[in-house]
Amino acid sequence: MAQALDIDRWNLECEFNNMDHRTDLNGVDRLIVRRGQPFSVSLYLRSGNYQPGLSSLDCVAETGPQPSEQYGTRASFGLSANIDTSRWSAAVTSPPGDMVALSVCPAPDAPIGRYTLTLGRSGRIEFILLFNPWCPGDAVYMDNEQSLAEYVLSQDGIIFRGSYKHPISTPWNFGQFESGILDVCLRILDMNPKCLRNPGKDCSGRRNPIYVSRVLSAMVNCNDDKGVLLGKWTGGYEGGISPMSWKGSVEILRNWETQACQPVRYGQCWVFAAVACSVSRALGIPCRVVTNYLSAHDVNSDLVIHRYIDENGDLVQSREMIWNYHCWVENWMTRPDFKSDFNGWQATDPTPQEKSEGVYCCGPIPVRAIKEGELTFKYDAPFVFAEVNADVITIMKKKDGSTSNVTSTTVVGQKISTKSVGSDTREDITHLYKYPEGSDEEREAFTKANHQNKLLQQQENQGLHLTIKVTSDMRKGCDFDVFALVTNNTQSNKKCRLVFGSAAVSYNGILGENCGFKDLLNVELSPGGERRVPLRLNYSKYGGNLSEDNLIRLAALLIDYSTRDATLAVRNIVLENPEIKVRILGEPKENRKLAAEITLQNPLPEQLDNCCFSIEGANLTGGRVISERLSSSVGPGEDAKVKIYFTPTHSGLRKLVVDFDSSKLCHVKGYRNVIIGK
Repeated sequence: MAQALDIDRWNLECEFNNMDHRTDLNGVDRLIVRRGQPFSVSLYLRSGNYQPGLSSLDCVAETGPQPSEQYGTRASFGLSANIDTSRWSAAVTSPPGDMVALSVCPAPDAPIGRYTLTLGRSGRIEFILLFNPWCPGDAVYMDNEQSLAEYVLSQDGIIFRGSYKHPISTPWNFGQFESGILDVCLRILDMNPKCLRNPGKDCSGRRNPIYVSRVLSAMVNCNDDKGVLLGKWTGGYEGGISPMSWKGSVEILRNWETQACQPVRYGQCWVFAAVACSVSRALGIPCRVVTNYLSAHDVNSDLVIHRYIDENGDLVQSREMIWNYHCWVENWMTRPDFKSDFNGWQATDPTPQEKSEGVYCCGPIPVRAIKEGELTFKYDAPFVFAEVNADVITIMKKKDGSTSNVTSTTVVGQKISTKSVGSDTREDITHLYKYPEGSDEEREAFTKANHQNKLLQQQENQGLHLTIKVTSDMRKGCDFDVFALVTNNTQSNKKCRLVFGSAAVSYNGILGENCGFKDLLNVELSPGGERRVPLRLNYSKYGGNLSEDNLIRLAALLIDYSTRDATLAVRNIVLENPEIKVRILGEPKENRKLAAEITLQNPLPEQLDNCCFSIEGANLTGGRVISERLSSSVGPGEDAKVKIYFTPTHSGLRKLVVDFDSSKLCHVKGYRNVIIGK
């Protein structure tokens, strides 16, 4: 007869297990393991010895408040001769004796979260179970070590902002393994409305990365729930801080938890996406932040953005907008609900834009489904398809109330970007979202998506051609020229009016104040002729009008007097901030105090007051932001310079993220990669 093991005490071997399961950066003071991979527990017996074939041990693994075998949140299993990695199993790996090395393997499709494991009558251990992208049986399995190092283990990264003609790298500290962050991520799951309504069913859903990704997409914003961030795109940031001031996710996630799950103020798209990326990586789902330049916000799912302008070419605000860029995330997983072609990257968007099934969330939708025009696929295919493919129709609203169509060549969905694996360069992933323009495959995808507008378009060679040209020296603080270039491709003389204006604009397309304007009533062009019209942008005029995005919208409107036809050219330019220089003083080693010497030259023709540098970095600054304020003002052309001390805690390649803020120059970002030795 089988003899139950009489357990006196046990050792969870946290250091060995956590390193083996690649969770040791969370710390080694508790057991954190991944699905479908065995972990070891040393059992010390009170009496008797372990005898193969004779000794028995009843094991019960449970998660959530109402564990049940029906929901998959409770599993009972005994000792087997060998571990079976396809289900919950346990086996002894030591020879007979009073110390028993027990190997336990969680099922590769078990719900993630906090577990208790009961061993016989007296043993009860606790552990956290995560997704396992290293396990072929897990739905998030990824078969590439370099990609796993980037998309799961890397605690910092680059998010692309700026404009599609000039992408700008913004460093970000994801910090998913910083102290306490995993607990915050699990709390986010517990605070979601589905869990509050039916905790047993919600915990069961946590076996499925599709379900978890959708919950995170809703919970990173706070529009329907006790979510993490409150978005704000207009007006000031009273009662919170500007989205530009964040350097990483750690402070945001900690603030949410310490404020009793009240939303952190404020976020915009790249902040929502970065926080979602931190939480996904913390839970073990491979994740990356992507940026779509000239991103359409289509409200009524007709795949058309109706853009209204006045007679000066200025935008008239409407709910349908083209964002200068928009960021979302992609999570990696299989989609058993579709053919295997649709496994892999899934787009999910935590920025609250439109409701999906009654909740502000979006995705996950296979990126491949967007490319193929499969708009019936779950979830939210039409909205994401429109973000990268919508057609733009420009309409002029005249003073007398009448409207007329305007020729314009804005193409949405440009230069879709993400950080490259293993380097800080930009990887262009537009080809994963769309076929080459004008190709048969593109037409096929548009046909499937019923994108009639794009299918009907014929390339017209417009008689009058209008573009905007710029120079390379558009730095904040400088005066510079931009140009409208008008070409007459017709056989006759043309007489036109050219309105050429500029205005500050936020990244999501909201216009600010005028930065320079020209109205030429008499532009004459002979057949084949061209005219280059300059517009001077002076810092004295644009400096006080810029938003923190440093963006200026240039718009040229050409009206042909003979035909009354109007042509519009629009281009957003981004003004370069000065470079932040970072020198590391001292030998970079674990637990050794270092100094960062940080310098920024004031590029403005006026002095900077209230200057402050701050730094943060995963495993570099102890999970916090370290700031140093300058005691004096910094004159034009002078250097702002500080030394900030920090003590790295782990070896490896780390990113020190730096922010400079002042009265006139806000939230300039920089970074330095540091290799920390042992």
